[in-house]
Amino acid sequence: MRTWIRRSLWDVVPRDQRDSDTAFRRRQMVAAVVVLVGAAILGWSLRLEPGGGTFYVAAVVLAGVWAAGAFLSGRLHLGRIAEGEAFVRPVVAPVLLGLLLVGVFVLGSLVVREIDPLADYVSSVLAYADEGSLTVLAVITFVNGIAEELFFRGAMYAAIPRHPVLWTTLAYVVATLATGNVMLGFAAIVLGAVCGLERRASGGILAPILTHITWSLSMLFLLPLLF
Repeated sequence: MRTWIRRSLWDVVPRDQRDSDTAFRRRQMVAAVVVLVGAAILGWSLRLEPGGGTFYVAAVVLAGVWAAGAFLSGRLHLGRIAEGEAFVRPVVAPVLLGLLLVGVFVLGSLVVREIDPLADYVSSVLAYADEGSLTVLAVITFVNGIAEELFFRGAMYAAIPRHPVLWTTLAYVVATLATGNVMLGFAAIVLGAVCGLERRASGGILAPILTHITWSLSMLFLLPLLF
């Protein structure tokens, strides 16, 4: 376990993904505009009536904004991690890491549900699962997880010259806090940091995407059982 965690989060694979000065400035401009637009849409979407059609439209629009910003910013890379003497696409390890995060959050939820103010924040998010279609919400969760990683660990990460793990995590947290929900903000700190480290180690977006969607879909189905 220690070995694959180290390879997933710490050991940096060799790569050359340098942009020209013009391409780098374009990434920075696109990232700055898109993160502000996305935060505004996210904040608006989680203030809509749970189960309403407008909420689903807002969620799809948000995914489109993140994805469009990612592809408009420039080249994206899938990344690789070390496996013995070879470098392979990260698939199994990110999923296992996502499940490990699920276990940590489930244990944390057992504590949070005993603290009324914090439990209320979680319940307000779960209302969207209770009132709406769980199948549709699962699809939206899946698509948004991919889109968020395309942008935050793809476009924005590549647009930051120094300490990109720190700054992309901070941007992800600030965008999430536009919802006004501190528990979502806390989850964004943990998930953003882990996905940022995966991006740093692998040099690409595949590992963060797999970890994100594994975590988010699992929590979507597990949290209603705990609260």
